[in-house]
Amino acid sequence: MKKYMTKKGVIIGMVAALASFLIYGVVSDKAKFSPVGYNLKMDFSGEEVPTFIADVQERLDKEMITNMNYHTNTTLVIKRANKVFPIIEPILTKYGIPDDFKYLAVIESSLVNAVSPAGARGVWQFMPATAKEIGMEVRADVDERYHLEKSTEAACKYLLSAKEKFGSWTLAAASYNGGMAGISNKMKEQQVDNYYDLLLTEETSRYVFRILALKEIMKNSDKYGFKIPNEALYYAIPTKKIVIDTTITDLAKFAKTQGVNYKILKIHNPWLRDKKLTVTTGKKYEIEIPTSGYNKQ
Repeated sequence: MKKYMTKKGVIIGMVAALASFLIYGVVSDKAKFSPVGYNLKMDFSGEEVPTFIADVQERLDKEMITNMNYHTNTTLVIKRANKVFPIIEPILTKYGIPDDFKYLAVIESSLVNAVSPAGARGVWQFMPATAKEIGMEVRADVDERYHLEKSTEAACKYLLSAKEKFGSWTLAAASYNGGMAGISNKMKEQQVDNYYDLLLTEETSRYVFRILALKEIMKNSDKYGFKIPNEALYYAIPTKKIVIDTTITDLAKFAKTQGVNYKILKIHNPWLRDKKLTVTTGKKYEIEIPTSGYNKQ
């Protein structure tokens, strides 16, 4: 038995060493360890992050290390941000939402129209009921959760309500994951008034720290080993908008009349969820048609 345990221990040690190499051995020395320390000054939307508190520093450190070494996803979100952020940023500004909230979209969906197991959809990950409450259209052939501009506006409306309720952008961000009622109840139960003093579920407890980590890494990508040349970033393709006020019975045929195919039409208008578009009396939709980017060489 003793002999078996000794061999087992050796095997475990070898596996641990291999895992350590796979995680750290393929990255530069700078990227092996998080630069986050007790003296680092960091804020979320102008609200100080109390990194002098031990558990706060460790939780932030964890998310920094995780995302620094999650190379595939972090690389992709940096590349996508070049295309998506220019759409999100002016909408945040329009509603008076701090620019840091664009990183909330990053951790929600990695800046793609994701679908969660619970049924949340789009870049901002709205559930159907919440989307409808905020004014988005969600039905069989139209789902505005997939419409980047409209879903960003809906997210702004939610965040403004949360900020009014809590008086804090950090708590507003946390409530995007934990719900306004959920955060409010925890604050009453625990008799504290800020996010960093709350004991929450693991997901909500990590939520703001994930935003902070992606903000730091994406704003200083070269520093953390993500040196992506400009030509490798993703760029928005120019489009024109066509106003539609009558039903389109066949979107594939419609696409052909606009000089594109069905696939391209759906790529630029992911909110179109069927092969047709039903337009009720008095209703209008704007469909985007690319004006370049698909010409044959």
